[in-house]
Amino acid sequence: MALHVKLGVSTWLWTSPFKTDEAAALFFKIKKFGYEVVEIAVEDPTLIDTREIKNQLKANGLSAVICGAFGPTRDLTSEDESLRKTGLSYIEDCLEIAGELGSDLFAGPMYSAVGKARLVSSEQKKIEWERAVQGIRTTAGLARKHGLKLALEPLNRFESDLINTIEDLLDLIRDINEASVGIGLDMFHMNIEEPDPEQAIIDAGDKLLHMQVSENFRGTPGTGSAPWEAYYAGLSKIDYKGTVSIESFAPANKELAAAVCIWKNLAADQDSFARDGYEFLKRWVKGV
Repeated sequence: MALHVKLGVSTWLWTSPFKTDEAAALFFKIKKFGYEVVEIAVEDPTLIDTREIKNQLKANGLSAVICGAFGPTRDLTSEDESLRKTGLSYIEDCLEIAGELGSDLFAGPMYSAVGKARLVSSEQKKIEWERAVQGIRTTAGLARKHGLKLALEPLNRFESDLINTIEDLLDLIRDINEASVGIGLDMFHMNIEEPDPEQAIIDAGDKLLHMQVSENFRGTPGTGSAPWEAYYAGLSKIDYKGTVSIESFAPANKELAAAVCIWKNLAADQDSFARDGYEFLKRWVKGV
């Protein structure tokens, strides 16, 4: 039985930060490779002209998913209230962009700053957990205003000490207790943290709003050791009908590459990554 999903690819595969003037050429290329969805990584909302981006999406027959970038200045768990406010303001800007571009969700590890990985006391973790709960509750209200949902993403232990597994995230979502809050999963992080990725997807169930994929080493799908059969089985069992989107990064984007520890090319070139990845995913979703 085939998966009834749309295939997408992130702008991060080529560029960082994504800018409006890159849309025409990049969206044309993405459509030519066969994708239906472009996952737009919004690092700087001021670089996004939604009217022009919307025109380019329409011209190329693509839909958009919006994801965020959460560095240390956008930290909903910070002791510094100004950083928490900056994070909330950024999320609100991204939600406005998502709404204007016709996306139905905003995705990312928005509960805390990426790279905030420390051994802290249980008391400190409880404080930061509650800040995350309160912050995401606020963003959930903003999402409702735009008719959107939030897809929270667990990160591996080297990038977060707060949410690493689907179990962690389900605990957080229960505490947040907002219908607009769901789940976005990323194979790269799952391949580190989830002993049974099929079961993790089943546990996510109807809360799963978005699925990002790449190989175990963040390379082209089909070229590594990721257990693709397990992911296929899990998505089939929950009848997932969202987007399956390739997320990886280019070492040429120095700042972002350093943040995610990519020190070498993961494919012959980024176009080959996208083209070959699409061909693999096209077979994979059919169960071939």
